[in-house]
Amino acid sequence: MLIKLGASIRPVAGFVAAFVFAGVAAGGPPPLKVIGTRIVDANGRTVLLRGVNAASMEWSATGEDGHILKTVNEAIHNWHVNIIRVPLAQDRWFGVSPEQHDKGVAYRALVRQVVDTVTSQNCYILLDLHWNDCGIWGNQIGQHVMPDMNSVTFWRDLSRDYRNEPGVLFDLYNEPHDVPWDVWLHGGMVTDRGPMRGRPLKYQTPGMQGLLDAIRSVGANNVVVCGGLDWAYDMSGILANRELKDPYGDGVIYANHTYPIKGDTMKKWMAKMDLAIKKLPIIVSEFGAQGTRGNPGDRGQTAVQWNTLTLEYIYKHHLNYTAWDLHPAAGPTLVSNWQYKPTPTFGEIVKSALTTGKPPVLAAAKP
Repeated sequence: MLIKLGASIRPVAGFVAAFVFAGVAAGGPPPLKVIGTRIVDANGRTVLLRGVNAASMEWSATGEDGHILKTVNEAIHNWHVNIIRVPLAQDRWFGVSPEQHDKGVAYRALVRQVVDTVTSQNCYILLDLHWNDCGIWGNQIGQHVMPDMNSVTFWRDLSRDYRNEPGVLFDLYNEPHDVPWDVWLHGGMVTDRGPMRGRPLKYQTPGMQGLLDAIRSVGANNVVVCGGLDWAYDMSGILANRELKDPYGDGVIYANHTYPIKGDTMKKWMAKMDLAIKKLPIIVSEFGAQGTRGNPGDRGQTAVQWNTLTLEYIYKHHLNYTAWDLHPAAGPTLVSNWQYKPTPTFGEIVKSALTTGKPPVLAAAKP
């Protein structure tokens, strides 16, 4: 059986043939919907989304630092991804960051160019609200504990532009952390203890349900991605009946970001994931180990072993993923330079998995 992955066609044997790797429709990827723990196309066939992150548009209004258009084409043509996660900043969308003087016109045009470049090549794009501002436009631009009320404005505006485009998914907020689960879900007052400058700030967060409701309020039914607490690592509260309610949209996928610094051994991470995948549709939308060392909790583990075991688990359980990151300065890095040479302990492993459609094998690595 032949199934198309991004711009490439390759033979697939055995059970993998039961899955559709998105990108089968000419002129753009097919629409998606979440059914139970699966992502499916219009014919009800399971779709697996596998790709990379392409950072820079969160910290740059021009994307030049990340060679963003070149990078997404590299990901599609040479890494054979079928999804690319692109981090954004709400302040830059509206043109209120210090370097902007055009009310965000050029930034929004670049986002459109990136989206069209990706989706016209039968690849999905996951637009991620990565940076916000503690509710103060043009200030404190960065990663915070939760989205703010300006994030609602951002999602209403962006989702109106991209509503119901089959190739576009929305990632509500990069990495929520350090708030109670009820605040994560329903919103409330939060204190950000690590602002970019000045003393800790208090601000109102709409919660993750509030962001989803904002998107649906403008008629955007696009599939949405949502990360849990502990910087999108902890999904325990979601499993304890705090799933988002989405009666009018195409569904929610829950994100897991896993790195060696989280402190869990590989066995503990796998045990937590075993519980989550029984109930939730999952995308491991950030992961990676850089350099030589793996998880400190797994004595003697190398980065190669950690990355290999993580991907082995993902492929064994037919999970979706976007590895972090196709930028030589946004670690853990998949590439070592702007010729996109894969890093030996991370990038080579991920690129091999993406281009062959098979998980890496490391017989000596045991969790």
